[in-house]
Amino acid sequence: QVQLVESGGGLVQAGGSLRLSCAASGRTFSSYTMGWFRQAPGKEREFVAAIDWSGDNTYYADSVKGRFTISRDNAKNTVYLQMNSLKPEDTAVYYCAAKTVRGVNSAGYQYWGQGTQVTVSS
Repeated sequence: QVQLVESGGGLVQAGGSLRLSCAASGRTFSSYTMGWFRQAPGKEREFVAAIDWSGDNTYYADSVKGRFTISRDNAKNTVYLQMNSLKPEDTAVYYCAAKTVRGVNSAGYQYWGQGTQVTVSS
């Protein structure tokens, strides 16, 4: 089992940048596929990005492709989400997630963090 703690959220103006971090507990972090999801008020949670155990394979939602970058540092048990060119519609609570199921995609995540708020002002 893994425990996930997100950080790095905040208030930023449109066009700005933020980097989210997700620190994982446990000694098997490198075996997990990691993902980021978000949930805006009144909307369902949606997939943002995923990365495989090695960091070599990534997958993004169309809405963030070219603006967001997911990465990981297995030595630090941490996954990151670099968010550039932020838009007001990126405002949401961002969640880190982990899974042991194969596949760099949006499905099958077993473990979730508590979330961090990102607010983009226009």
